[in-house]
Amino acid sequence: MKIWIYDTKTPSHRIVKLNREEHSGFEYLGDLNDDELKSFFLELQDDIDVDKNIKLIKYYGYLHLFITPKK
Repeated sequence: MKIWIYDTKTPSHRIVKLNREEHSGFEYLGDLNDDELKSFFLELQDDIDVDKNIKLIKYYGYLHLFITPKK
């Protein structure tokens, strides 16, 4: 599926917005299959629920992730 991304990084957190439609301010991430999407999620955070998030983006067409660094 074609994915566009908007990524905001701060010292305390990271917000990653993914969308299946082109939006202003979003960059094209690529045409990713499930395995590539799984790898992308695991790069963001190693303990993320990959299957749940793949289902959510397929169903809703967008996904917002709030990621905090582990201490």
